[in-house]
Amino acid sequence: MRVAVTQFATSINVQENLATCIRMINEAAVCQPSLIVLPEYANTQPSYVDHQQAWDEALVIDGEFLQSIAAQAKKYDCYIVINVTLRRDGSSLKSKANISVTSCLFSPQGELIHQANKQALVGHESEFFTYKASDAELVNTVTTPFGKMGLLTDSASFESSRLLTLSGAQLLSHSLSTFAMDQSTLHSPARACENKVFLAQANKVGALVTQNNEYQEHLIGSGQSQIVAPTGKVLAKLANNEEGFIFADIDLSECIDSKKNRPDSTNIIEQRRPALYQKLSEQVNSTVKHETNEAPETANIAIFATYKSNEEAIEDVCYYIENNLSDITQLPELFFVADKTITNNNEQLVEIERLSKQLIEQVSAMLRPFQYVCTSLVLDGMHQAVIISEQGLFAAQQQLHFCQRYQWTTLGDSLNIVELPLEQGNITVAMLAADDANIPEMIKVAALNNIHLLLVPFDIQESCEVDYSLISRAAEHRICIVAASREKSFTAELVKDNGAVNTGNKKKVRAQKSVGFIANLAKNFVIPIRNNSPKFDGYINKPLVKNQHGKITKALIFPIAACNKSLY
Repeated sequence: MRVAVTQFATSINVQENLATCIRMINEAAVCQPSLIVLPEYANTQPSYVDHQQAWDEALVIDGEFLQSIAAQAKKYDCYIVINVTLRRDGSSLKSKANISVTSCLFSPQGELIHQANKQALVGHESEFFTYKASDAELVNTVTTPFGKMGLLTDSASFESSRLLTLSGAQLLSHSLSTFAMDQSTLHSPARACENKVFLAQANKVGALVTQNNEYQEHLIGSGQSQIVAPTGKVLAKLANNEEGFIFADIDLSECIDSKKNRPDSTNIIEQRRPALYQKLSEQVNSTVKHETNEAPETANIAIFATYKSNEEAIEDVCYYIENNLSDITQLPELFFVADKTITNNNEQLVEIERLSKQLIEQVSAMLRPFQYVCTSLVLDGMHQAVIISEQGLFAAQQQLHFCQRYQWTTLGDSLNIVELPLEQGNITVAMLAADDANIPEMIKVAALNNIHLLLVPFDIQESCEVDYSLISRAAEHRICIVAASREKSFTAELVKDNGAVNTGNKKKVRAQKSVGFIANLAKNFVIPIRNNSPKFDGYINKPLVKNQHGKITKALIFPIAACNKSLY
């Protein structure tokens, strides 16, 4: 099917906005798409003086505005997604509960076949809108001749897209109205690749608020409307904030559940453990919160990735520890094993466990007080993430999810939350090995335990893991993440932006090396206000990422910043 996404500005004049919507549909229809996606708040500019104004600009289902959109869907024999504000429960203003922010899907027959109401109201939205959807609505998808489609109303969190994916969605349509670059550069690609679905995102351009608003200088729609593949690759994108449209041809059969496999053939749907997440979430003591003065200001982090194997790799790590003073040194998963397939051989597995024990003994002998090393090892016949201190094995975390690479290991049923004493103060950490950190639900459980830092010794399988998914987790949950892997090379496709019309055929192919990273947090959110310092750069919650490079990568992290979760 061919999908087109649009971007344009709106005003406070509903009739002007209708004319703009029809004009943009007419322009996008030139490429004969199967689906056209319009931005959020297509009928309005939601910067209201009072509830009366919000009510006056909201639409009714059977009114002229939506009936005109329905006529366009029928005229061009395509599906159209449009997001608008809708009046609910009567024809007069009663309360803000009577107005919803709703994505509407029209069929090629001109029928309104599905609605999805925005749940995560942000900023001033909660002053004018509220609408609680039923569970059925949240997971409802629409079956089309091309496949199943879901209407996504929130992508800053993983949960909405996950629910839609689990109900069969192969394409997520996301209408957006934001000034921030976080969505287009991070969260939207993350939602596509972590669920292995296509995502079509249409964003606003132009002023998002009226001229009387004190923030108006910065609140300009960032555009960047795009279509993202299940791998996280951007198939087509308007790399600007000017009015226009762009399109791409996609095949939804690529996204059926049986094809949602990682490179090692592990199915991402089958490896989930919902009962485990529920159990671990119930165990969280929600009354325990970080006190700002408890966390250290900084912690010294290093990633060390040796190119050697077996005993030589262990000696290489020991030499590094002896000559460096990092608080925490993160090593890749089974860092001394170059070829992980040998773990499927019983004799080799016994040897790997012997080397694991030798590693603990040698490394602990080199560590100073308040120094730690994290990696994954084979202990007691199980694959486990570990923290090693000067006294030996400090903490361990069993692998929690099945993956084909380590199908021989017994899976754990608990998450070990570790209080790690540093010279500057204590930090709370969790560890995840193998595919565990690629499960968004698992990182949410760790975050619910108020961790400052997530340690991830892993073996990268797809570039999107480090390009989008894990960094999106750091932003969403406000946690620092250190992920170390042996270097891998992947083929990356670059799409050339040709403005309003992109056939999707002009691509360059290059080799892309992928490794781990250290994701730190800014101490404060940078919200666009007058005379703000530092200067607003288009991002409101972008992790500070230092990519793993060569054998040694060092950075400071700010554990204290993980205490500041006020954005969410």
